Amino acid sequence: MITEEKIKEVVVELLTRASTTLPPDIISALKSAHENEELPAAKMQLKAIIENVDIACKSTKPLCQDTGVPIFYVKLGKVEHGNINKAIIDGVAEATKKIPLRPNAVHPITRKNPGNNVGMNMPYINYKLIDEPYIEITAFPKGAGSENMSALAMLVPSQGIKGIKEFVLNTVMKAGSNPCPPTVIGLGIGGSADIAMKLAKEALLRPITQRHAEPEIAKLEEDLKEALNMLGIGPMGLGGKTTVLCVNAEYAYCHTASLPVAVNVQCWAARRSSCRINADGRLEYEKGVC
Repeated sequence: MITEEKIKEVVVELLTRASTTLPPDIISALKSAHENEELPAAKMQLKAIIENVDIACKSTKPLCQDTGVPIFYVKLGKVEHGNINKAIIDGVAEATKKIPLRPNAVHPITRKNPGNNVGMNMPYINYKLIDEPYIEITAFPKGAGSENMSALAMLVPSQGIKGIKEFVLNTVMKAGSNPCPPTVIGLGIGGSADIAMKLAKEALLRPITQRHAEPEIAKLEEDLKEALNMLGIGPMGLGGKTTVLCVNAEYAYCHTASLPVAVNVQCWAARRSSCRINADGRLEYEKGVC
């Protein structure tokens, strides 16, 4: 049986890794952007970002003062387990003190802050049932600077691919330097309003080295990346070649009269960390940059 205590320990470790390191695909893309950049100010900013990541990793300190709100994705397999919700909540509270994390989670109306990143529907936990003998947990802390730039459009079908591209371009152009570029753009297409937004965020979980399996969607991702980088916003809004590191898209079938499109923006600190807890208690952590 996978115990509550084991899940809690994993959650604390995942949040530690997610807040102090970056996934290999992200750091590799940042280094590549630095190597290819010609504008001095942009190149200097990318160098500072890479050095910051290295310092945070070696010192086990958060790489950004905004450690985000705690969002989790859980793949729940056919194994005996303790109370996962409670374990994740307790893990978040402990990690907030131990790492430490900035207490970002507040009541939306009163703005009351409990001080431990725990409250109504926070941490937010997304579940997916799988037919495997393990539980896989992904910590996905999301900062406000990037999240605030996210957007939803309820297009009509006649707007098609052109309308989707225009909406994404306008969203990123309007965001400017606010989401701390270079960013990763999560794009959700179809479903309904809430499904499109969910897909846009889930798209950010996919490594940026992996294009969508369907050629039409993969081409849209590449076309948008090229167009967005032509905007010239650049690292932290200083200009240059790299405004986005990648565009990841996911889709769902939708109503014949509808075309929902959502953009979820992720800053250069594209933090995520995963661990598979096997039925025998063996842990398999996703590799980070340290």
